[in-house]
Parts: sequence; C-alpha cells; structure tokens
Amino acid sequence: MAAEWSVLLLTCQRGGCVSAFQRELEARRLRGGLGPRPPALLLAVEDPWARLGSGGATLNALLVAAEHLSARAGCTVVTSDVLREARILILHMGRDFSFDDCGRAFTCLPVEEPGAPAEALVCNLDSLLGTMTHRLCVGSPPGVWVCSTDMLLTVPSAPGIDWDGFQGVRVIAVPGSQAYARNHGVYLADEQLSLFFDIVLCMAGGMTKEDFVKGGGDASVRSARSVLWTALRAFPLSMACIPNASYDYMTTSASDHIRSLTLLPGSASHLRFCKTAHSHVDQPCLLEDGSSVTNCLLEGAVRLAAGSVIQHCHLQGPLEIGPGCLLSGLTTGSSLALQGCPLRDIVLQGHHIQLRDLLCRVFTLTGRLDDWQSPAEEATYLNMPWAEFFHRTGIREGDLWDAETPRRSRCLLSARLFPVLHACEALGLEDVLWLLDPVAAAGERLARWRAAWRMSWQELLPCLDKAAELAARRALFFLQGQHKVRRVLLGCQDSSLLPLARSAVHEGYHEAVLGMLDEVASTAGDAGIAARALACIADVLGCMARGEGGLRSGPAANREWASAFRRLESGDIAGGVWELAAERQKWMSSAALLVRAARHYEGAEQILLRQAVMSSCQFVTVGQAELPPLGHWVQVACPARLDLSGGWSDTPPITYEHGGAVVDVAVLVDGCRPIGARVRRIGEPELRLVSLGGTPQSEVAVELVCRELEHLRDYCQPHAPGALLKAAFICTQIVQFPSQKPLRAQLMESFGGGFEVHTWSKLPHGSGLGTSSILAGAVMASLYRAAGKAASTESLIHAVLHLEQRLTTGGGWQDQVGGLVPGIKIGRSKAQLPLRVEVEKIPVPNGFTQTLNNHLLLVYTGKTRLARNLLQDVVRNWYARLPSAVQNADALVSNAEECAQALRQGNLPLIGKCLDRYWQQKKCMAPGCEPLAVGRMMEALRPYVYGQCLAGAGGGGFLYVLTKGPRQKEALHQILAKTEGLGNFSIHSIEVDTGGFAVEVMGCDPKDGAHPREDVAV
Repeated sequence: MAAEWSVLLLTCQRGGCVSAFQRELEARRLRGGLGPRPPALLLAVEDPWARLGSGGATLNALLVAAEHLSARAGCTVVTSDVLREARILILHMGRDFSFDDCGRAFTCLPVEEPGAPAEALVCNLDSLLGTMTHRLCVGSPPGVWVCSTDMLLTVPSAPGIDWDGFQGVRVIAVPGSQAYARNHGVYLADEQLSLFFDIVLCMAGGMTKEDFVKGGGDASVRSARSVLWTALRAFPLSMACIPNASYDYMTTSASDHIRSLTLLPGSASHLRFCKTAHSHVDQPCLLEDGSSVTNCLLEGAVRLAAGSVIQHCHLQGPLEIGPGCLLSGLTTGSSLALQGCPLRDIVLQGHHIQLRDLLCRVFTLTGRLDDWQSPAEEATYLNMPWAEFFHRTGIREGDLWDAETPRRSRCLLSARLFPVLHACEALGLEDVLWLLDPVAAAGERLARWRAAWRMSWQELLPCLDKAAELAARRALFFLQGQHKVRRVLLGCQDSSLLPLARSAVHEGYHEAVLGMLDEVASTAGDAGIAARALACIADVLGCMARGEGGLRSGPAANREWASAFRRLESGDIAGGVWELAAERQKWMSSAALLVRAARHYEGAEQILLRQAVMSSCQFVTVGQAELPPLGHWVQVACPARLDLSGGWSDTPPITYEHGGAVVDVAVLVDGCRPIGARVRRIGEPELRLVSLGGTPQSEVAVELVCRELEHLRDYCQPHAPGALLKAAFICTQIVQFPSQKPLRAQLMESFGGGFEVHTWSKLPHGSGLGTSSILAGAVMASLYRAAGKAASTESLIHAVLHLEQRLTTGGGWQDQVGGLVPGIKIGRSKAQLPLRVEVEKIPVPNGFTQTLNNHLLLVYTGKTRLARNLLQDVVRNWYARLPSAVQNADALVSNAEECAQALRQGNLPLIGKCLDRYWQQKKCMAPGCEPLAVGRMMEALRPYVYGQCLAGAGGGGFLYVLTKGPRQKEALHQILAKTEGLGNFSIHSIEVDTGGFAVEVMGCDPKDGAHPREDVAV
C-alpha cells in the first residue's frame, strides 16, 4: 500500500538550477521511482527571492500547485477548491551543503535496490520519498505534507499513526536526546517566514494572538503573522511521535557526514547500506570493512581504509587512501597527482564551476576536523591550527582575506584558498594537494598558487554548476555500468541487467550499453555467454520501444537478418554478432521496427543456445548391433512421465547456467504405455513417415513419403509435417543432411533400402506428460536398432536433447528422463557446459510403490497449451536474471531434493506439500499457466488431496493429484461433476512403471512377435 500524490513539489533556492532538478524529478517518473501511479504533477519550484525561509517557500509552492491544478481543472483563475481533495507533498532542498554540490537532497547513499524496475543512484531524496510514500503517509487523508531534505530519516514499516477521523495539522516527531536537540534545533533567521515558528506556532496551545504577532520581528513579518493567525488558528494542532524512528541532521561536520555513509542504518530503515554501490572496483579486496564506495570506477590497486568514503570518482591505481577521508568528483586525470600523496583525514572534492560563459573545474581541500565558520584564531585548516598551516606553507593571512575583513569573519568559509584560473597555465589537482606536503613542493608551488585567481568556498557556492555535476554523475554511472555488463556476463553472475538497460534507455545511454554487449558477445568465445549477451541486446531494444510496437514474441525470419544468422549457425560468433549490429542500425527508427529487431536478436540467441546445448552430443555413444532382417519391425513402447518437482530447472539455459534437479516418475496411464514407435527397413530407397491414431493398431492418420533430401529441409520447423521424424533420421546420422549425395544413394549404400516409421500416442496434444520428447526417444531408439546400432539410455537422453535443439523446439531433459528411465528417479545437471544429465533412482520403502499407485490420479482438464508458448517468456526472464526467476530456480532445485527425500521416507503428506509448493513455483516461473477452470478444479479437490499440480509446463493438459484416501477415482469424479464451469474433464488411473521402455525386434507383422524382446543396450 502506498500514498498516491496529486502533486510533488521540490523547492530550491533562488538561482539553484531549477531546470536540472526538474529533469531529475522527470527521470524518477520515467524509471518507475515514484511508484506505479506517480503524481500527475512533478514540479521543481524556485524560491521567488533569496532568504525566503521554509514558511515562505511552503506558501509559494502551495500557490504554484494551486495554479497548475486550477489550469488542469479548466479554471481561468487560481481557485483553492482544487486543493480540497488533492494530496500534495512539498520537499524543501534547503541550504547549500559543504559535501555535495547538488545539496543534501541529492547526496548519494551507499545503497543498491536490486528489486527496482530501473537501476539508478539512490539519493537522500529517494530515501525520503520512499519513507513518505510507503510508510509515513499511508492512510492519511487529502492534504499537504511538508518535509525537509536535510536529514536522514529512518521510520519503521508500520509507524502506527492513526488517521481515522483526522482533521487539522499534525507534526511528526521522533525521539532524541537533549544533547542532540541542543545541537540540532530549529533557528529563526531575521526577516524570514519560518514553517515552524510562524505557520505551526500560531496553532499551538497556550499561544495568544498578541504574543504571536508581537514576536514577529519587523513590520512585514508581524503583518504576515496576523494573516496567518486569522487563517490557521482554528485548526487543531497535534503531534504523532514514532518511538522507533530516528532523525539524523546532515551537518557541516565532515566527521558526521563520513560516519553517516559508513555506518549501517537502523533496522527500521527500508535501505541497506553496502560497501560498494553502483561501482566497478578492479580489486575489491583492497577496500577495508567500514569504507564506502558509491558511483565509482576504481581501476588497478586502489586501497581504501576503514572510515573513508569515495563518491563519483574515476581513479586509477596504485593509490592508497587512509582513514577519515572523503573523495568526490575526481577523474582519471587526477590519479597521477594522488599517487604517493599522504591522504588521511581530508576532504578532497572536484567541482564544476560556471563563471558567466566560462566552464571550469575547481578542486577544494579541507580537513575532516575543520570547522567552516569558526574564526581562524580558534579553528583549524587541514586539521592543524591556522598558525601552523601558515608556518608550514609560507601562505600569509593577506593571501586569504582582505585587510578590511574583520577578525571574527576570517574563517575557512571566506578564505580564498582554492585556485580557479591561472594566466599562463592550466590548473589541476596538484594545485591544492601541495598544501598537504608543502616542504616537498618548495617555493615553486607557492608562487604558482599566489599567481592564480583564487576563490573561497563562500564565493564558489553561487557558481556551482549543478546541471553539469548531475550530468557528470550520470556519465560515470553508465561508464561503471558498462563495466558491470562485462563483469556480470563474463563472470556468469546471477545479476539482472534489465534495470540497467531501462535506465540507459531513459537517460539516453543505450548506445553505450549496446556497444558493450556487442563487444562481450563477439569476444567471449563461449556460446552460452554470447547467447545471454544477445538476449540482453533484445531487452535493450524492447525497452527502447517503450511498450509499443507489438509483442516481443513473434517471427524472426526477415531476409535482411539471414546472413548474420548463417554466420552464427556456422560457428562464426564474432562475425555474426557484428553483422547483427550493422543490421540493427537500420531498425531503430520506430517502435515497431525495434520490436522486430528484438525478435531477431532472440532468434540469434536461440541459435547460440542450441549450439551450447548440443555440446551434450559428446555423451551420446552408439555401438554396433545385429542388423534386423529387411521388413522386420523394431518396436518401442514408452510410459508417460509425471514431474513431481523441479521442472523448468532442466530447461536450457537455466539447466547449464544455474544447474537443475527434477524428480520424475515413469507411469502407465489406464494400465498401458501410451507412447510408442516402430521402424522397419524397406526395399524402396525412401522414408515413409506414418502417424497412427492412438495405438499401434490404429488407422493411419497422416502419411508422408520423403524421396529427396529437399523433402527433409523443413526438419527444423516444428509445425512442418513429420518434422520430428525427419530430425530423428538426421540426428541418428542414418541420413546425412545437408549432403551432395542424394537421399536414395545414401539409403541404398548404407542399408540397401529405406525405412518406414510408425508413431502413436494415446495422450492428447499438450497433455503435459512429456509426450513429444518421450516419442522422440522412442523413435531414436527404434531407428538406432533398425539401423543395426545400439544406444544406452543415457545416450538416448542426450540424443533427444540434441534432436530438440535441431528441431528448434528447445525444451529440457526431464521428459526423456521421466519416460526412458523406469520407476521413480531424480535427474540432475550441473551449472556448466557441456551439458550432462545424471540420473539417480530413488529407493522407496517396501510396498510404497503400490501405495503411490493407490493415491495418484490423473485428471484431464480439457485445456491444452503448448509448452513452447510458455518457454519463450521463461527463457527471456531467466536471461534477464529477474530476481524472482533466480530465486525461483533456487527454490525449484531445493524442492526437488526435498521431494526426493520424502519419497525415500514414503511420506505421503510431505510429498503432497512438495507438489503444492511446486505448483506455486511453476506459476511464478510462467505466470498465466493456471486457466480459470483449472483453478476451480483445484479448489474443489483441495480438501481431499495431500497435494496437486498440473503436469509439465502448465496451462492445461493433465492435473495429477495425490489423494488422502486410496482409490478415490469415483469419489473425485462425483466432486468434479458437481463443480460448475469445468468443461469436459476425465479421470484416469496411473501406476508407476517399474519396468521401463523396451526395444523389441518383431516379425514382418507387428502383431506377431517373431523375436523375443530385447532390453535396450546399457
């Protein structure tokens, strides 16, 4: 639940670069940082004059909000009526901040938000927005909220504020010590209208009009107070104290600031500080615990001591930064000057300065313990008394302050210490660093320093170019982001790059990210890594379409991309990637073209994914066997499979990038093995491909004859007639394709004729019981044997993987493991290439197999859905490494291991829990896989089952249930018959097939077994 704002206003000082802050607000809207329903109005509002005060800024912001809301309502004049139902949030930027050129609101925190829709730096402004929107203001009525941005605010997720029937004004308070209150009170400046001492005070109890108005100082303030009293006195003022909240004012003390960025926030905070945030660090082991690096690129050996902070820096080692330091805004050009420099307890910052039309860089150097405003006689510079500093450097008071400057006004804030321009030479970091080691610099640096035009921090403040600073931070963010792309992909890390892609598109840095992805894909030398890089390019292109241009899933067969695809197919990954990149440039002009380009990149990614999976071919071993006589049938009948847990973790690329584990059971459906194939050699040099109705005795449903190699060309198009059988001939190498030798010649030379193949399945299309993969295994097993070859079950498992990649249907290994290996087992694959599947049979207690038979039932839902329709989305989400997909993959594997243990124990309730958990995991992996009718069916059955799950990918097909009572087929039928909206369902008995599939060599008539059955070679 979140507060929904009508207007969000950010106030800034006069001359405070309001356009840059407006851009920052809009950027947050674009990247989803303001929630799913962002404010209709986002306004950065400049104070109409200097020294306006928080009260004046609030009233001015409210006037601006009323004006914009009035215009939106169609009014021709400003009316307060538009404020009645409005929810307005006013954030005050306040005064300048010594340690961030963009103020306290845009001070970056060492935080990463992996769940955010778009990756971005987290500023104090973002933290406060999150606190206000999702915690403090939840449930509050329409009205105006006012918040400063000069503090780090921590609030528990449920602050406990009661808004029922609330009217009036409420202030939010947090506990604090008396010492803290004394040091961090609210002070009233002359001739300013204060939010607290003017607007809020007039509603406080015990206050009279006379006392309130008299306390206003000059006549203008007293007049304003009189108006406020009349307008606001009738409103009740109350306070809400949040016991577990904390408020840390961002002081001008460097020690306080460094401490706030290196200590973890309280447990009540919604933020989690980290040592390295949005940064690339070559040698992270050199960063001590208690240090902090945000938005940086640290190349080489950069050592950072505990208690030190680096922000917005691009540095090259070797560098050593001691404790108590704050470095900000330094570029690679500064690195040489820093080498060997004694950095300890100092604040070193680079600034963008605009002097009329002149843009320049200025560096400031102060000590961690220095006080900005204390007189020089009582204060320090670079942590030493001013007198000592003058003695060590040769600098005189007259160099820093004019003679007429009063002694009490001579302080660090007004000291002209920092070189800005030199008549003859370019200035750099070394022009302030010499102050740390003046003896080594001798008189040359002092003379150069004196010759330069210098400014004090007080003089620099109005010249700070906030727009340039924010732009530099963005550029550095995406530069380190490019390094992140390389690091994540080459390191095979489970970090999502999609949030970075979204930000790059929003901020105009997509070309840089695309270039890095091209580079990684072309140089990785690994088909798996290159495939993921191409998938990331598709994501960037999809983001650029901004939700327009059609669906991401679709055809990828435009001829303009064919040449690049052929290069990839041939193994020339680098050439293919660069040809893709060249073609991509022609498809960037509209959303529709971008979406089509994204589809082609996903097509290219699938080519490389197939190549990665086909590395499993090395685990296919084919031996020699006796060639059956011409006309004798070789028949294979296979059980179906039930996936009890772990499915989707077997799917490429998840299976070889994450590792997979699936618990499968080979099952007879209504007492028979429902899937089968038979093959015989025939005298004619041709391939006869026959699909039977549902059993070996059924009538011919489809018949296809292939006499030329050209007839096999569509083997890789899954919907082409006979595609699976054509692919099986090619993958078993019975037929060489492509080849210069005609099909008839190949068949006559090797086998003295052709082949006839019959296939059948009693299961409906899209059943979820692994039909197509198991059928592929049956076809390949019978083809091998009919061709005088023999393959082990392990070889067949990997051969089917290879076939399905050639067929381009993709898919994993669980189906063939489930149907080709008898009984109950768990298949596993490691996170590596080449992809190898290992199967372990699960021993169960005596009699437990029969118990399972008595408690398992299949319910046909009447709905069908092809797994391929779901597969594209799953693969896309995995390649994007969406956190939900990664966490779900972990959960799938762990649930599979838990299910295997429950089976070993013979624990039906625990197995049921695993099934229910598995169904939730499937829905997380492929949202939308539970049709409404199936949901009704599962709800009706829930009281009577330990657990239930749709078989396979979901979306329809068969539901399998583990009933609490044995032999419940009739009882469940009666329950479902009374349930409305289910359609045509049917219930089927199943039992565990402990025998498994077998290869039988039969006579010429398949109904007469001429030879005893042969078990498949192992």
